[in-house]
Amino acid sequence: MSFTAIIILVVIVLLVLWAIGVYNGLVTMRQRVNEAFADVDVQLRQRHDLVPNLVETVKGYAAHERGTLDEVVKARNAAVAAQGAAPAQQAAAENMLSGALRQLFALSEAYPDLKANTEFQQLQNELTDLENKIAASRRFFNNAVQEYNTGIQRFPAALFAASFGFTAKDFFDLGTDRQAELQAPQVKF
Repeated sequence: MSFTAIIILVVIVLLVLWAIGVYNGLVTMRQRVNEAFADVDVQLRQRHDLVPNLVETVKGYAAHERGTLDEVVKARNAAVAAQGAAPAQQAAAENMLSGALRQLFALSEAYPDLKANTEFQQLQNELTDLENKIAASRRFFNNAVQEYNTGIQRFPAALFAASFGFTAKDFFDLGTDRQAELQAPQVKF
């Protein structure tokens, strides 16, 4: 083999190794996005599981507030149905549930007995804790999406990312209710 052939072979091997490294980096970022979305999903499922208990507790004290309770149940069912959908659709359903829960907690202000109920207080505290965990999970997910989207758009990965199936991911956007959603539910006794 001539010296030129050896140099060409070394350059080709280095380019292949570099391409493998870039590809593996993109795969790692995609997996981080998937893991982060799974974390958000777990937190949301816990919230969905908590809502029926909350509704049942409120039902005993505020039976004539049927409309508010029905809205909470309807919003919870829509949020459960949206699981597995695109982050934008899931975020819209979760925003609807958050709004319904805010109405439910506002309802507790009108019922001092409900407000003083230890089970209601415990459920409200659990929900507040879950809301904080959901917010943290969303931030982690959106950070992972930002890193991934930047990675597939950055040169030289952009040259072949699309051909290997790496497409941009959607953020878990809070939409128009961003300011209201950023505030943790207030618990007042």
